[in-house]
Amino acid sequence: MKMPKLLSTYEGFPRSIYIIFFSRIVNAMGSFIYPFLTLFLTEKLKLGAGTAGKFMLLTAVTSVPGALLGGKLSDKFGRKHIVIIFQGLAALFLIPCGFLKESMLIPWLLLLAFFFTSAATPAYTAMTTDLTNASNRRNAFSLLYMGNNMGLAVGPLIAGFLYKNYISWIFWGNAISTFVSLILIGFFVEESIPHTEQFDNNNELLHHNEKAEKGNLFAVLLKRPALLAFAGITTIYTFVYAQHLFIIPMQVNQCFPDNGAKIFGTLMTTNALVVVFLTTPITNLTKKIRTTFNMVLSGALYAVGFGMLYFVNTYPLFILSTIIWSTGEVLSSTNSGVYIASHTPITHRGRFNSVIPLLTGAGFALGPFLMGMFIQKTSIKTAWALLFILAVFSTILMYALNLSDKSKKLNN
Repeated sequence: MKMPKLLSTYEGFPRSIYIIFFSRIVNAMGSFIYPFLTLFLTEKLKLGAGTAGKFMLLTAVTSVPGALLGGKLSDKFGRKHIVIIFQGLAALFLIPCGFLKESMLIPWLLLLAFFFTSAATPAYTAMTTDLTNASNRRNAFSLLYMGNNMGLAVGPLIAGFLYKNYISWIFWGNAISTFVSLILIGFFVEESIPHTEQFDNNNELLHHNEKAEKGNLFAVLLKRPALLAFAGITTIYTFVYAQHLFIIPMQVNQCFPDNGAKIFGTLMTTNALVVVFLTTPITNLTKKIRTTFNMVLSGALYAVGFGMLYFVNTYPLFILSTIIWSTGEVLSSTNSGVYIASHTPITHRGRFNSVIPLLTGAGFALGPFLMGMFIQKTSIKTAWALLFILAVFSTILMYALNLSDKSKKLNN
């Protein structure tokens, strides 16, 4: 049976891609904790904005050794085993959090869970890259990204209702969904790590920057200045984007003190619904446009969507803002992974997918920490003005990279 024309974009992938898609839906449906982490730290544990920002930074710092470890091990021992072992350990550390109520021990258990989750992430991305090639990779990243957000369309809404009276189930539900998703991976996804014969540099399915390389990670990485520039610019993008989980919940709580958690949950559901319904048409509309130019459009949408929050204090405008920056998120998420994959040698996929996200994720790590201190000295309103300037600046830089790649006739 053929897929409808709109969904035909997702035909012809290996079976494992579709299993990973369903596993993403299940896992994301139970991703209750991270969207509500700021509220949990500030409301339940009574931490200030600055302290909460420092904890968010600490989670990111903790993820660095996790990602490096996971990337190295996935290149050596395979992707599937690393995903199951480390993601399973992450879920185990969430279970006791449900019994501890509002204990200060919970943040430390969450740090361990984030460490193990970050160790599994490079293996997931490397697995997707292994199972695709330059011709179908953007569509595959699009499908998996959509699956993740199909789950997120439901998860935060459920978590918003659990948050006030059933906080324990935020942790237990997250753990259960993780275990179910790992059962799907364990039984139905085959190991994907490339065999030595696939390293042949005459392999026509490989993008020119995916050819096998010899040498250590950093020596190979330094041969790819365009990728490093892309990572640096994307770091500013993620710095701005990170505020949807840090400043927005605080702003919503100020505007709607009686229903802040529920309203924030509806914004996160709006975000996920935009992604679910727009990912496929956006992928179809932009598939012939250069990856870097799609990233330029993403940055422009971030500038408008987040910048307008300087003026916003009503629910309909919060919804409109969410729709705009969520569209930017779709473009960024479906194109950034493709650019990285097309500049990653087949021999170093696990390691590149640990180091590059650490560089781009630095913005996500530093965003809450730096903006938390900034807000303490100024205001939420002033913070959005600064973030608008950063979004415009990074968009200009991405456009310059697009022109540079185009002049060198690099097909990305």
